[in-house]
Amino acid sequence: MSRENVRYNYVIGDVQGCFEALKALLKEIQFDSDQDFIWFAGDLVARGENSVGAIRFIKKLVDRGVAATVLGNHDLNLLAVARGIKKAKEQDNIDDVIHALESDDLIDWLRKQPLCLFPNDQTILTHAGIPTNWTAEQASQFAKEVEAVIAHDDLNVLDAFLKDMYGKEPALWSDDLTGNARLRCITNYLTRMRLTNEQGSLEFSFKDALDEPMPKGYKPWFEFESQAAKTHQIIFGHWAALEGRTISESIQNVDGGCVWGNSLIAYRLEDKMKFAVHNPMF
Repeated sequence: MSRENVRYNYVIGDVQGCFEALKALLKEIQFDSDQDFIWFAGDLVARGENSVGAIRFIKKLVDRGVAATVLGNHDLNLLAVARGIKKAKEQDNIDDVIHALESDDLIDWLRKQPLCLFPNDQTILTHAGIPTNWTAEQASQFAKEVEAVIAHDDLNVLDAFLKDMYGKEPALWSDDLTGNARLRCITNYLTRMRLTNEQGSLEFSFKDALDEPMPKGYKPWFEFESQAAKTHQIIFGHWAALEGRTISESIQNVDGGCVWGNSLIAYRLEDKMKFAVHNPMF
C-alpha cells in the first residue's frame, strides 16, 4: 500500500499472543486493510492464549504491506528458545509457535523485523522507549546494528548473539562499547527499559505502577529530559502497569496490559485518539 493512500495509521500495543483481543480490537477500529495501516509495538507472542495464531495473522498483514512491527523482549526470547539457546519459562505460551508446521518460516520472518520504526516523519516507535541521551536518529542507527546480527544469513552469527543477549551489564551506554556488550546494551534499552538514573543507567527489577516505591536514584526513563522527544513523538509498549498512559504530548505508551486481563490498545496517529477493548478471554 502506498503511504499516500493510507486513511488511518494505528499503533497497537503488546499483543502477547492475545489473538481474540486483537481480532476484537481490529473490529472496534473498523480496520480496513485497503485503507489503514497497523504499527505493532512488539511482544507479538508469549503469555496469551494463542501465540501462533497471533504471529501468523500479523505476519500475513506485514507480508501484504498493510502492517509493520518492531521486536519486543518476548519476541527475542522466542528466537532464543526456537534456536535452542534457552528453555521457555513455564508461563511463556510459545510451544504452539515452536511446534507449528511452518515454525521455521515464522521464526525466520520474526528475526528479520526491526527494533525501531518511524511511522511518520514526526514519530518513532520502539518496544520499550528510547534512552534520554539518544536522539531519534541515534536510536535508529544503533537499532540497525542489532538488526543486522539478528537477521544475518549465517545462523551462527545469530546464535552467538542470542547466547550472549541475556544480562544486565553494561547498564549504561557508552559510544566506546564494542561487540556483544554493545549489542546487549542497545537491546536492553530498546526492549527492556523502564527505570534509569539521571545518567541513563538501567534498572531491571521494577515493573510496577508509577505510584509504587522505586529504587533510590531511579525514575521512569521518560521523566528525564529526552533528546529524541525534542524532535519526535516517542511511542512505546512494554510497561503494562502504565495502561496506555499519555506521558506527555511527545511520549505515548500503548501497552494496556491485555495479557493480564486488561485492555489491548490502538492509538491513531492522525488525531491521537485511543481505542481499547477488554481481553475477552478474562
